[in-house]
Order: sequence, then structure tokens, then C-alpha cells
Amino acid sequence: MGCVLTLYGLTSLAGAARAAPDRTPWPAAPDRTPWPAASDRTVEAVRAAPRENPAALHEIPADVTIQTFVTPEGSRLRFLVRAPLEAMRDIEFPRYGLGYLDLEAADPFLRDAAQLWLADYVTFYEEDRRLEAPRIVAARVSLPSDRSFATYETALAHFDASPLDPGLQLPWRQALLDVWLEYDIASDESRFSIEPGFAHLGLRTVTVLRLRPPDRPERAFQYVGDPGLVRLDPRWHQAALRFVSLGFTHILDGIDHLLFLLCLVIPLRTLWGLVPVITSFTIAHSITLVASAFGIAPRALWFPPLIETLIALSIVYMALENIVGAKPRKRWLLAFGFGLVHGFGFSFALSESLQFAGGHLLTSLLAFNVGVELGQLVVVAIAVPVVEVVFRKVVAERMGTIIGSALLAHTGWHWMTDRGSDLLAYRFTWPAVDGALAAALMRWGALALIVGGAAWAISGPFGKLASKAGGGGGAAAAARGRPAAGREAT
Repeated sequence: MGCVLTLYGLTSLAGAARAAPDRTPWPAAPDRTPWPAASDRTVEAVRAAPRENPAALHEIPADVTIQTFVTPEGSRLRFLVRAPLEAMRDIEFPRYGLGYLDLEAADPFLRDAAQLWLADYVTFYEEDRRLEAPRIVAARVSLPSDRSFATYETALAHFDASPLDPGLQLPWRQALLDVWLEYDIASDESRFSIEPGFAHLGLRTVTVLRLRPPDRPERAFQYVGDPGLVRLDPRWHQAALRFVSLGFTHILDGIDHLLFLLCLVIPLRTLWGLVPVITSFTIAHSITLVASAFGIAPRALWFPPLIETLIALSIVYMALENIVGAKPRKRWLLAFGFGLVHGFGFSFALSESLQFAGGHLLTSLLAFNVGVELGQLVVVAIAVPVVEVVFRKVVAERMGTIIGSALLAHTGWHWMTDRGSDLLAYRFTWPAVDGALAAALMRWGALALIVGGAAWAISGPFGKLASKAGGGGGAAAAARGRPAAGREAT
């Protein structure tokens, strides 16, 4: 009897459920309840949020691309920016349904996002004068398929186009934020600089910046992260200072280049021994660096890993020479040969920075070389006395040379095998026999003539200096109990 009553009760409930009207709000209609205005929220707290806790409300996007245009016109500087809406992480944009952006209620939040995440993170300079904070002329949402930022004209016209249909179901994470900022300037003929800070928008932020100066061709920049102060049209001395600093920091950050220098320095610790070696290395890497900047280096994908493998090989070879005790009289020639390889390695680091040279390409290349040389001199100036003290106070010169060179060879060997494995992953294909190959061979032939001429020009004076060094330097000869070459025994 109890089972019958239970079955009857379940049947009654099912019937009541069928008779009741369906109250499930699916699909949900857009909730147009007004959200709090921007002025109703604590803007000061929101300003602090990106710097203190950028991921407070949303995850940090992995890859973010920013498109910008910089155009000085008369007494104003226009700065058009396009960024993903999801990168504005501390702004709770009005949404409905399955995360669709409420386009009607989003306008004040768009301006807040433009101010807090874009305008507050970029600074412009006219000559050396910092420009005042910009005005937000317009901020609007665009579809991910919109291509209006392909050119400056279409991007500017996009802000005057009709807004998106308020009923459009646009997932807020797919929306783009387009912002038009304006700065007051004295003249559109001035030279401008920008200091962007958009790296906080994503784990990896790529910015494409296009400068549209009056009556001059457009100039494009592309960089990852925050590059610091970028002079959009630098004078020659400004470009030179930037690239001297770049070359100096690059040689200090390049551990493989430093280990190669150390291999050269260990057996040669006198002025007469170091001058021909360091100078020939400098001349050689300058030749290939300039040649690569002017497009002579191969553009194949296998070329960079080949050069990186050869750089590691140079460390191994020079370290083994130190171990077997080879006479370093021809070391300047080895430094010249390996310097050609290292020059291509320098060019890989320099290639992305040449966009900041403006119209001073050759000046920037020479300045980069100067910076590299200054860095090398600093390294040599520190390494020589340290090695000298170690050989005098800690370990005998021959034993110290073997131990130190063995450690360098071990490190270089591991680099060489790892990089060689990466190199073997590429497929080498013979180029087609055509006009392009003939032109490439002519360029390489010209480079070979330059290299041969430079080697011949320095062979005479450097050979004399190497002979004067006595095959190992005064310090090394004294350590072995023999008089140094170039001096008379007393």
C-alpha cells in the first residue's frame, strides 16, 4: 500500500511539473539594467590595481598584440591604439548571458580601460620635452575580424563609422578595444619619442607601431615587451649612443662570446700578445656584422643554428689548443677566422634593434661595434689580472691553463652538441640555379675579397707583434723560468 501511495505521489508531481509554465530563462535576454557609472566606482583603487595585482580578477593573457599609429598633424599628435579587451584585467565590463559584452552599457568602462591600461602607460616627448597627458577622443569596441587598422586612413575612419549593433552577441574576451588619444604639440615638424609600457598587458606583448610623419614615408617598428625610450626619428648622435650601449650590454650578456675571449686571454696576458688577437677578432666580426646588416648573410632557417654551433666549436677548439700547449704566435689568425663567425652571431642580436637606427644605419652599426669593443676591453681588463693572480698565488701556470681550459672545453662541448642537435632538425635543400643564386654568389665573392684583403693587410704588423710577444708573453715566459722574448736576459 505504501508503494502504491509513493508511486501515486511521484506521478502527481510529474504531472504538476508538466502543467506549470516553463520559467527557465534560456537563452537569457540581454539584461539592460544600468551598471554603475565610472564615477560611482573608486577610480583611485582601480588605478593602483594593475601595478599591485594585475591578475586580481582575470588571468593574464599569454600573447597580446598591440597595433598603434603615431601621427603628428599641426598642433596635435594623434595616437591610435588597438588592444584586446581581455587584457584590461581589472575592469569588470558589463556582460549578459554566456559572457557576451553589453555594448550599450560598456561605454564608460571602455574609457576607464583606455585611461588606466593604455594612456597611463605611455609617455610621449617632443624633442626632449615631455608632453602633457592626452585626451581620449574616442573609445569603441571592434570585432576580432575587423581589419580597419591595416592603414592609418582606415583606422581613423573607423572611429567615425557606425557602432556595433547593441544586440550583437560578442564574447567579451574576443572583443578589441580601439582608442583615439590626442596630445598637444608645438609643431608637427618636431622629433618625437615614445616610452611605452604595454608589456603588462600580457605574458608576451608584441607592439606594432607605425609613425606617419608629415610629407615623409611611413616608418614601422615592432618590438616585444617594453623597449624603453624609443626615438622615432633620432639624430645621428642619439642613434650612436643607443647602439653603443646596446653593443656594450650585448657582449656582457653573451656568455659564449665571453668564454671565447677567456680562451684567448689565458695564454696571452701581455700587451704585445693581446693587441693583435683582440684587434683581429674585432676587425673580423665587424666585417661580417656589417655584411649581414646589408643582407649578405643567408636567410635560410638553418643558418642561425649553424652559426651558434660554430661559436661553441670555437670555444672547444681554442680551449684544446691551450691544453696541448700550442704556440700562440698564429693565434691572431685563429681569432680572425672565428671572429667572422662571431660577427654573424652579433648580427642576430642586432637585427631586431636596427629598426631604432632611423636613417643612420651605418652610424648605428659602427656604434654597436664600439660598444662591443668597450665591453671586450672591460672583460679583458678584469680577466688578465685575475688570471695572473691565480697563476701566481693559487696554481702553477701550466696546471691552471689545463684545468681552466678543460672547464671551458667541457662547457663548449655541451653547447656544441645541443646546438648541433637543433641544427640537424633542419632540412638543407640546395638552392635553385637561377639569377638569385648568381647574385648571392657575387655578394659572397665580394665578401670573400674583403675578408682576404683585411687578413692580408693585418698579417704584416700583427705577425711582428706576435713575434715580439715571444710566443707566450713576458709573464708566461717568466713563469717558465726563461727570459721573455723581446728582452735581453740579464
